[in-house]
Amino acid sequence: MASSNFAAGAYAAVQNVGAFKGAPKIQPTQGAGGDFTQLLGRALDGVGDAGRKADAQGMAVAAGKANVVDVVTAVAESETALQTMVAVRDRMISAYEEIMRMQI
Repeated sequence: MASSNFAAGAYAAVQNVGAFKGAPKIQPTQGAGGDFTQLLGRALDGVGDAGRKADAQGMAVAAGKANVVDVVTAVAESETALQTMVAVRDRMISAYEEIMRMQI
């Protein structure tokens, strides 16, 4: 099923994030701004893709060409991706507000 692949991918990503061998490598600050922007762009694209997949599955069920379980799975994946993106947005806003409260 798609949800098991989604969960396996998320688990693998978490494992790769925490897997440091020795000391963590520090990236140079020059040119690092684009990396965060690209990361957010890919995350937004992933949320959009999950939504489009859920819509396509819904249309396929309406046409009688798909299983309802596949639609429920696609909608759940889309909802999870959107909730994750909202949580990241909230954390970014919180961090921005904290930076703005700092005294110079």
